[in-house]
Amino acid sequence: MESLFVSEAPPTPMPSRPVKTLETFANPAAHRDYQIHMEIPEFTCLCPMTGQPDFAALILDYIPDKRCVELKGLKLYVWAFRNEGHFHEDVTNLILDDLVNAVKPRFMRLTAKFYVRGGIFTNVVAEHRKKGWKAQQMIDLMSFEGHSAIRN
Repeated sequence: MESLFVSEAPPTPMPSRPVKTLETFANPAAHRDYQIHMEIPEFTCLCPMTGQPDFAALILDYIPDKRCVELKGLKLYVWAFRNEGHFHEDVTNLILDDLVNAVKPRFMRLTAKFYVRGGIFTNVVAEHRKKGWKAQQMIDLMSFEGHSAIRN
């Protein structure tokens, strides 16, 4: 009978762990306003009243000034709320405050869309504007969408 040697791979350590530190990098185009849009569909925290998990999709829109938030650090930061109890309003404003303190953007909006709990959906929208910053008029380029050869 032929002997088979089976080698078991060593366990792969978790490459990351949740942390409450936000990392940033220099804005590569600080000379202009441009929008960064991020969707974080798997946010979780705990209800402070029941201890049950609350699930939300976070939508982050911002116009950076000198710094941008680094994505892996943001993922680990958001993950750190998983076992913490927070009201929806509290956690949305807390995350916005932490992001504003780290990035110091010209403008930032955090929308938290919490999934249904007891038949109620909750959306919390919190904004920050740098003192003296004025938004430029938006140009709607999507008005040509019906004429595009690549979109149906």
